[in-house]
Amino acid sequence: MPNTPAIIDFARWCAERGAPVAADGIDYDALWRWSVSEPAEFWSSVRYFFGVSMAGTVSAVVAGQIPDARWFEGARLNYVEQVLRHAGSDGPAVIDVAEAPGGADGADGLVDRVISWAELGRQVAAFAATLRGLGVGRGDRVVGYLPDVAEGIVAFLASASIGAVWASCGQDYSPAAAANRFGQLEPVVLVAADGYRFGGRERDRREAVEVLLAQLPTVRAAFLVPRLGSGPVPGCRPWQEAVTVQAELVPERLPFDHPLWVLFSSGTTGLPKGIVHGHGGVLLEHLKSLGLHLDLRAGDRFAWYTTPSWMVWNYRTSGLLLGATVVCYDGSATAPSPDVLWSLAARHGVTFLGASPGYIAACEAAGLHPAEHYDLGWLRGFGSSGSHLPAAAYAWIGDRVGKYVEVQSASGGTEVVSAFAGGAPILPVRPGELSGPCLGVALEAWDPAGRPVHGQTGELVVTQPMPSMPLYFWNDPDGSRYREAYFSAYPGVWRHGDWITITEHGTVIVNGRSDSTLNRQGVRVGSAEIYQAVEALPEIAEALVIGAEQPDGGYWMPLFVQLTDTAELTDTLIERITTAIRDGASPRYVPDDIIPVKAIPHTLTGKKLEVPIKRILQGTKATQAVDPGAVDDPTALEHFTTYHAQRIRTTA
Repeated sequence: MPNTPAIIDFARWCAERGAPVAADGIDYDALWRWSVSEPAEFWSSVRYFFGVSMAGTVSAVVAGQIPDARWFEGARLNYVEQVLRHAGSDGPAVIDVAEAPGGADGADGLVDRVISWAELGRQVAAFAATLRGLGVGRGDRVVGYLPDVAEGIVAFLASASIGAVWASCGQDYSPAAAANRFGQLEPVVLVAADGYRFGGRERDRREAVEVLLAQLPTVRAAFLVPRLGSGPVPGCRPWQEAVTVQAELVPERLPFDHPLWVLFSSGTTGLPKGIVHGHGGVLLEHLKSLGLHLDLRAGDRFAWYTTPSWMVWNYRTSGLLLGATVVCYDGSATAPSPDVLWSLAARHGVTFLGASPGYIAACEAAGLHPAEHYDLGWLRGFGSSGSHLPAAAYAWIGDRVGKYVEVQSASGGTEVVSAFAGGAPILPVRPGELSGPCLGVALEAWDPAGRPVHGQTGELVVTQPMPSMPLYFWNDPDGSRYREAYFSAYPGVWRHGDWITITEHGTVIVNGRSDSTLNRQGVRVGSAEIYQAVEALPEIAEALVIGAEQPDGGYWMPLFVQLTDTAELTDTLIERITTAIRDGASPRYVPDDIIPVKAIPHTLTGKKLEVPIKRILQGTKATQAVDPGAVDDPTALEHFTTYHAQRIRTTA
């Protein structure tokens, strides 16, 4: 285990080159201030400290301001080239863990595949050659409809190596929901699995793959990964055929801002927005975030429970940039018991493990004591993201997992595929709070007038560009949708849509979403797909869904339904609603409660009052949450106020 965190080595290295940071490398505040006041010097230092190879002549490290900033103009590089620096390393590059058939193999019911660095390089080279043979080249899109498996990493790296653009989502998404995302990209290749195992059950997805393929007419070739071995899918070729080609891998050097992947927004209104990130911006941001904040090193083993639908999949995969072993897991974190991830961590000597606050809550509720039953001696860091990690969870990890395990709660976004605020090895850990803004992130909390505030809740804003901010939105040629999403409130300043408090000691408290985006189990979810599924039922006149952060760190996602005149909310109808959401969108979107209301309130222009209703259900008075004069039916608010009071009484 390294004695000196990399962030100290980095700060000392910068100080030796004239940066105004502490020579001993342990003054985080000074390092952060320099990183945001001199972004060109800071990001150049990240490049050279991590040995990022670039061809060409850099005319400017950063030019312009957000949303039009340009980075490392003139440079050419490839994300995959940084991964291949570790191709000669001993040990595994990827460990693929999955639930065993019937949970029968081994005491913990898990099965493993270990992929060496040499084998990873061979498979990436083979699939890249297969893509080239299909005529796939720069700018073409390759998409994955997959669980969290090694084949997804191979397909992504192969695509990126030739300049193709990657996008993925998990197979819990329905074919329609996947097509809403992929169809916008007009992909030329699809990689899919025949299914997956979850909670001891096999989920055969061959029919879903066939339906999805029929909705993607631009696909030239599709490859099927045999997770279940359940048989072929019409129109799909075997995955093994694509990775047996003998080829040499030479990543193509591309402009710094060449598209690397497309991640998708939650789709609050209309289709989910495709967020395009570039090779260079992601490379530098992830080296900084993983290498300095998480202190990830070559030889470490990096696991984070995630899905290919979530930016954390991309973030975790970038552990390969630093020579760390990436541990995938295809299965349930809580079945057959909530100790699955601790078993996995012990089994593979995981040094940094990430999971959601909900997982820790489930472990605590089950009375687990992982350190008593598993050897977690290699574990030095635990990461949490997706929602607020309550103070009690910090204490539980220290007591039940290990008192020397650093807890890093972070808050970020799909839009920057990283964190705005989080932890660092040289920052104190304060339970219930994020240790501070991340390096290179000019983070502030602003009031509605655009004034910075401390010690009170404000909008999370970023006042200086980050290299991993979106290049653009897909199908947004003039950039108007991008600007409207993040720069309409404060021109020239990124408004993310979170409420935060910056405390007197510089920590950050995330108070929840300030917009209508839902945040279910760490994955941001838009309401549009839920409405599309529910309001197609003849008994439903209209619906409204909100997600509310709870004081205990939980997350409550109720669905309010206005029924037609002759309908009743019976158990049968509730089952039909949940089935419609599960099949039409994703099981992840199934609400916690389904509640009938007389009317759904709207603005005078017809927009559902999602944010005001959320605030009412979190305790804000209705008159403070919204101007009744701006509501089409102010009496409709009364039901939500009454419901909140009743819920408080019954849960007290």
